[in-house]
Amino acid sequence: MDEDAIREVVKATGKVCILHEDNLTGGIGGEISAWISEHCFAYLDAPIMRCASLDTPIPFNLALEKQYLANSRLEETMQKLLEY
Repeated sequence: MDEDAIREVVKATGKVCILHEDNLTGGIGGEISAWISEHCFAYLDAPIMRCASLDTPIPFNLALEKQYLANSRLEETMQKLLEY
């Protein structure tokens, strides 16, 4: 993980949105969020937002799978972050 690059981006923007395709709970986004909170808290102007897949088994139905994946909630998550 490029900690220096993450720190510079947080300093420059003051906001963070972590998008990953894994489940929200127990995913890598939680670890990245924890590192940012611990090392870059002073630079944050808003809470760290995470956008990830639902904490459910992956559905086989295509319509349900599209709702399960993180990108179906990305626009809403980014809007919340930008409005903070």
